[in-house]
Amino acid sequence: MTVRRSAATLAATAAVLCAAAAPVAVAAPSPSPSAALPAGLYGTKDPTYDGVWRQSLAFLAQRLEGVTPAAKSVDWLISQQCADGSYAAFRPDVSKPCDAKTMRDTNATAAATQALVEVGGHRETVNNSVRWLKSVQNEDGGWGYTAGAPSDANSTSLVIGALARQGQRLADITTPGGKTPYDPLLALAIPCGGKDGGAFAYQPDKKGKLVANADATAAAVLGAMGKALAVGNNAAGKAPSCHPGSGLTPEQAAQNGAHYLTGALAGNGHLNQAPMPGATDSTPQPDFGNTADAVVALSAAGHQDKAAGALGWLKKNSADWAAQNGPAAYAQLILAAHSTGDNARDFGGVDLVARLNAAGPAPAAVVTPDPSADTGYEATEKDQVHSGDDVIGGVWWYIGIALVLAAIAFFLISGRRKNRQL
Repeated sequence: MTVRRSAATLAATAAVLCAAAAPVAVAAPSPSPSAALPAGLYGTKDPTYDGVWRQSLAFLAQRLEGVTPAAKSVDWLISQQCADGSYAAFRPDVSKPCDAKTMRDTNATAAATQALVEVGGHRETVNNSVRWLKSVQNEDGGWGYTAGAPSDANSTSLVIGALARQGQRLADITTPGGKTPYDPLLALAIPCGGKDGGAFAYQPDKKGKLVANADATAAAVLGAMGKALAVGNNAAGKAPSCHPGSGLTPEQAAQNGAHYLTGALAGNGHLNQAPMPGATDSTPQPDFGNTADAVVALSAAGHQDKAAGALGWLKKNSADWAAQNGPAAYAQLILAAHSTGDNARDFGGVDLVARLNAAGPAPAAVVTPDPSADTGYEATEKDQVHSGDDVIGGVWWYIGIALVLAAIAFFLISGRRKNRQL
């Protein structure tokens, strides 16, 4: 869902991607005093590895809470796009066009796509990113962190969310071999039975074994359900269960993942960080970001009641973590609060929305949303509209055309009737 996007994380990820290691949550270093940050960027830390990511999450969270980002912040995110529609994690000099050395990032591209859909008004920018994402789909139907890298659960799920939010019909996005974006997720699902039954792996390990990964599981629950990062308040009370056997549907695999997350959170209400490669201290450390992601995943899967304990733990313990990690952290907490119908403006005594807004340029507008009006995206495969790449606003575009044609037909018929009467 939300691969941790900090400097140390991505430096580690670049070194171990081929070894199928999952990202780990750590704080990014601050930039040197001489480093000038872009005027429209959120956060004060070095954006080299997470500039686009944290900007995108900030926009997603703000739009859920009725906040319109400043125009210069939106312009900054758009300026980061390469001509082919892709995004790198951060481009310090956008006057230089992207070239073969530019590390195009599917995660940043997918997050920016989702964010700009929510901001609205940037149809071609979004469609350009969707075209690029579809062009780098792997033969197994999924996506890796970079174009051509082996598919992983997190990247595949993020791209699924972007495609779904733009309006693509996911079952129609197939490889020459007939694979859909759901197929690689199902291949990473651990069968029911045993302590890790229902979980998803990030990637198979060197021996091809699937190792449970809570971050990947939270991401894959959303991905298998065809959902984007920003989900609405779903109060349905389903009993978590693990569907045994093979040949699972994506929905069943998602429910299995929710079953695993429920068990993982049952002990102390939070998930733990995976140890960094070579770490000597094996003491478990709480993973605030992944815990927030798990809350969103459980809520989206209809298990909001099972997310209550983790949400309560975050309210009590996440303030220092969010203050240290900045806009992306505040955004994750807002996404978690919104998915459960909680108040992000009073989250354990902290106004997450105000803190996020203060991390960037003053918003263009702030409107406190009606709690009874749910703005989260909850469209399913049945709800999605497919019309090639130009889908943003597609439903209303076609409705508008239909209304115009109907009006023309009405006047033509009326005119004919008048002529007959004459």
